Amino acid sequence: MRKGPGHIAFILITWAATLFSGCSLVDEDMSDCGTEYHLDYELRLVTNMTTELETQVSTSTEASVSQALRDYLSNIFTDYAHDVDLSFYDVTLDSARLHHETHFMDANQSSYTLYIPVRHYMHLAAANIANNETVTLQGDEKCPTAMFSQVTKDTLPSHRTGLFSARLPMDIKEGVNQSFDVRLYMANCAAALVLDTLNSDVEDVKVFAKGFATDFVLRDSTYLYRHSPLIKADNLKLDEPGYMCFATVNFPSKVEDTKTVIDSDDPFVTDVDAGPLWSMCVYVTTKEGTVTETVLDVSCPLFPGQLKVISAVVHEDGTLESWDQNVSVSIQLDWHPGLDENIDI
Repeated sequence: MRKGPGHIAFILITWAATLFSGCSLVDEDMSDCGTEYHLDYELRLVTNMTTELETQVSTSTEASVSQALRDYLSNIFTDYAHDVDLSFYDVTLDSARLHHETHFMDANQSSYTLYIPVRHYMHLAAANIANNETVTLQGDEKCPTAMFSQVTKDTLPSHRTGLFSARLPMDIKEGVNQSFDVRLYMANCAAALVLDTLNSDVEDVKVFAKGFATDFVLRDSTYLYRHSPLIKADNLKLDEPGYMCFATVNFPSKVEDTKTVIDSDDPFVTDVDAGPLWSMCVYVTTKEGTVTETVLDVSCPLFPGQLKVISAVVHEDGTLESWDQNVSVSIQLDWHPGLDENIDI
């Protein structure tokens, strides 16, 4: 399923320089002085988006659906970095941040000059945080607590950018020309629901997704599942009558041994069968004014960098039917909001 990864590279070059006023040319101890080394960054996009659209949204009548999804996800599955956050941490004591820089790239390649003393560091890098809206970089004063963290609410909008991160131990040595390769990998993913409404005459449809991580710890490359917010799906504008398409961008679903770095011949295929891992909740308002709830429970995990497209047919009574073998369907006619979920219909 994987297509060739997109790449973006930029180089940070640090030149021999004096960092502190106490560092001079006659100092015997040069451990507090800058030294020349190279940091080569590569933003590595590993995604199945093209293959998923070609296989799941392939008919001529669905052409506008495919194009709408490509447009919607153009700022998500991208090999272009808008902003980058670079932190260098102490590897002893309290793992405090010793040096921090942020840059707005808006280009495929950029060069910067850094002045960092000779020592051992843990380096964390994060890209595309600035315009995400739903996710911010939190706790980054200390290495173990630096994370991508969603806003804490019951219902959230989709992520607006594709998030990338990297981590690398760096032992900066005195008087040695060194090069470090840093690869940034994607931390979020996307899901889409394509609805065939040709044989229905419904008033309104709203879609929410749930079952995803809420935070991503940069140093350990692990996800946290602190609560279960609803991600409100965006209703994409289509030129094709008789179809609707909803999409969300979020963190991955919960699954054993989920990794940020997915690099194999078939990275998004899994034999995990742990029951429902994430869900799409669909609320259809009929002509009679009643609301039908259909919950699509998905048994295959949603990985970082992955797009999963689910297709379903909407019937006259507002119920949905899907033939996806990884999706189970539960339906409640004449649905009313309960106490467990606060959904604005």
